[in-house]
Amino acid sequence: MSVITLTTDFGAGSPYVAAIKGVILSINPAATLVDITHDVPSHDVREAALVLDDVAERFPDETIHVVVVDPGVGTDRAILYAKIGRQRYVAPDNGLLSRLTARTRPSRTIRLENARYWLDPVSATFHGRDIMAPVAAHLSLGVDPGEFGPEHLALSTLDWPVPIQRRDRVEGVVLKIDSFGNLITNIAVDMLAGRPTDERACIVCNIYETWGVFRTYSDRPRGTLIALIGSHGCVEIAIVGESAAERLGIHIGSPVVVAWD
Repeated sequence: MSVITLTTDFGAGSPYVAAIKGVILSINPAATLVDITHDVPSHDVREAALVLDDVAERFPDETIHVVVVDPGVGTDRAILYAKIGRQRYVAPDNGLLSRLTARTRPSRTIRLENARYWLDPVSATFHGRDIMAPVAAHLSLGVDPGEFGPEHLALSTLDWPVPIQRRDRVEGVVLKIDSFGNLITNIAVDMLAGRPTDERACIVCNIYETWGVFRTYSDRPRGTLIALIGSHGCVEIAIVGESAAERLGIHIGSPVVVAWD
């Protein structure tokens, strides 16, 4: 089974998504196509990188992840094939893979240059359809990645905020806001190891504070500000049954502190 996932900023229902699927299926009709999301905010490379970091490794080994969030389309930025861990990726070299490569060094990275595996002609504004989609389809049929171009050693990266661990606190930021308005931080659960998570832990986000790190949302009444360890394995701040982002006016990058007396 050849699994190919699609992540784009095209928007749900966009015909651009259908065009990419049509190209892939024309080359490999047996491919299994999975939509991760097409609702990445327009040109938001950072959000797409977080989506990949959260989702990609949940797929079967050798899945091919096509990522078309590409504000530099038509420029001289590279388009890459990368093998990272047990997954494979086809994406522009604009930092999309930087969350993954920060944790796992790529075992192979190829710059896509062999036009034999592209559509003809290639639109300057739709490399997702004309380059990435056909390359992914050929990959799924067993073409060796070395056929697509030369090795590409230096990948583009994005700067990611790193939490600071002090004696009595951990200082981080809101890294992501999910579709429920929950505030997902960059403070990982292992940074709390050996420290109390009951009422002795004070969690401050911007000017708002709450006490204790709970197990799940229902541990507190509706409308209550709560901190917990979310499914991402990081401290998450929520308002039970409501959007914390909307109600509190919190944005990505807002400071978060977990402190102990």
